[in-house]
Amino acid sequence: MSLALAPIDVSVDIEANLPCRKFDPDLWFSDSPAQLELAKSLCGDCPLRAECLAGAVDRAEPWGVWGGEIFERGSVVPRKRPRGRPRKADVARDAELAVEVEERLAANGLDTRSSVRLAA
Repeated sequence: MSLALAPIDVSVDIEANLPCRKFDPDLWFSDSPAQLELAKSLCGDCPLRAECLAGAVDRAEPWGVWGGEIFERGSVVPRKRPRGRPRKADVARDAELAVEVEERLAANGLDTRSSVRLAA
């Protein structure tokens, strides 16, 4: 199991019950939207969630789930879209989710205007 999926805070025991160390690391880098949503949900109670998200934003992670958010091409996206043309309902839902992502980033102390580029 890889130890490089989330930054380690020295105050947190390496054997802590971190989801990215407990489950298959490939889950956080899946191509399947459903698996990425599962990875996001597993991050929910992680004690390092805020640090993981902040580190991913600083590094402009190219892809994967970091701190409970999906990154794609260095941007936070509300959800991973399947291949093909999106349905109109999906486009509207993505707009709503983008607002939710901005609110969650702000709640973690990250200024979405300067530190994170949100994908459209």
